[in-house]
Amino acid sequence: MDPKLKKLNERIALAHQGGGQARIDKQHQKKKLTARERIDYLLDEGSFEEMGILVTHRTTDFGMEKEIYFGDGVVTGYGTVDGRLVYVYAQDFTVFGGALSETHAEKICKVMDLAMKVGAPVIGLNDSGGARIQEGVRSLGGYADIFYRNVQASGIIPQISAIMGPCAGGAVYSPAMTDFTIMVEQTSYMFVTGPNVVKTVTNEEVTAEELGGATTHAIKSGVAHRTSANDVVCLEDIKKLLGYLPQSNREKPVKLAYTLGDEVREMLEGIVPDSPNKPYDMHDVIEGIIDSDSFYEIHKDYAENMLCGFGRLAGRSIGIIANQPMFLAGVLGVKSSRKASRFVRFCDAFNIPMLVLVDVPGFLPGTDQEWDGIIVHGAKLLYAFSEATVPRVTVITRKAYGGAYDVMNSKHIGADFNYAWPTAEIAVMGAKGASEIIFRKEIGAADDPVQKLAEKEAEYAEKFANPFRAARRGFVDEVILPKNTRRKLIKAFSMLENKEVPLPKRKHGNIPL
Repeated sequence: MDPKLKKLNERIALAHQGGGQARIDKQHQKKKLTARERIDYLLDEGSFEEMGILVTHRTTDFGMEKEIYFGDGVVTGYGTVDGRLVYVYAQDFTVFGGALSETHAEKICKVMDLAMKVGAPVIGLNDSGGARIQEGVRSLGGYADIFYRNVQASGIIPQISAIMGPCAGGAVYSPAMTDFTIMVEQTSYMFVTGPNVVKTVTNEEVTAEELGGATTHAIKSGVAHRTSANDVVCLEDIKKLLGYLPQSNREKPVKLAYTLGDEVREMLEGIVPDSPNKPYDMHDVIEGIIDSDSFYEIHKDYAENMLCGFGRLAGRSIGIIANQPMFLAGVLGVKSSRKASRFVRFCDAFNIPMLVLVDVPGFLPGTDQEWDGIIVHGAKLLYAFSEATVPRVTVITRKAYGGAYDVMNSKHIGADFNYAWPTAEIAVMGAKGASEIIFRKEIGAADDPVQKLAEKEAEYAEKFANPFRAARRGFVDEVILPKNTRRKLIKAFSMLENKEVPLPKRKHGNIPL
């Protein structure tokens, strides 16, 4: 064999070994795939083209010149998922614990730059102990270079982060700025400062899992949009998510072939209970509207009084935002408002039409909510809907009370089409509360105040606890039978397909962060 070819093959073989077989075995013992195995599973077979396989670090301090690994702890390149181009980087924990160096960062920045030029998603598979200490500020600068590109790419190309191992310190900020973060249960964690630092500073005893594990971030912080049982499930989740997204903000999502049929859904009849105080599961409404088994929920375990996710309607990708009466009666709170506003802005950035399902009694009261800034967080959702230019259709299934009616994609803030079911109640507040205020004197002077309140409550409900006054004003475009909802929505979104909204010239708005 030609000596030059032999040398090349040897170096490529060394790069494929990562940190060596012993460290690969250790990775497998932790029930984790290696960086290359993850890429091979994620991408279409044979489609991966690697970049920077012969890159090495430049550090000579602390004896580092004796530890040289081709690829320098990260595998980067491009390939396809279901035939569509994506860029990917996977940190290799077998090399210096996946720690980020100057050259490691340069490789990541290179694929991000290409992704923005070409217009294709970038996927980061994170498994790193953080900055490479031996390099000092050079590794910190590498992180900042990546952060800058995360911001430049925001709203231009979809960015997806998978946390498949440790992610601590400065490493957490890149995933936090991407569009979606998926964490692997039991083997991944994210935190700015670890358990030892927490104990030193606050004297709290906490494990890495409790502080920043997948469950913690899925339920408490909302940092994780989804969690996956293991590496394979995580990679499958990424593949499925990509199917709902366009390649970039210059395109629309792929529309799957679909043959229209009857589209009437009898299952939607009777979902809303007769009692206005009885809960029901909005998942049942969603499943009755969208294509079978197409709902991909985002933030499933966080702020459960609000549902967000992707679905398909006659093959078309849509974003769904819905109040969930099963939890806190579907009220808007700090967490649910923040959850929905982020999702709304993503859909708008990437040309994904939005369906909004409304059953909201108002904003969640209480000192905790007020002190945590419910005013500002509610305003975020209001702002997000108001600036959105994609097709937006609202269906009011039951309650739409007070300011929450305005915020949940009302006609007044730019919704294109607003439907209501006959069970809809559009009013400033519920009949009981309104009657106690409006008829306070009359009720107080009555011989039987309880009876009088019941009479006035019925009177108010007859006048306002229905969708017809709003329909007379044109705030609701049509009152429809629940069973016809899917058919109506298919037509509405088809009609709105070429919607365009001219925007005023400005650098950017000032959303109430």
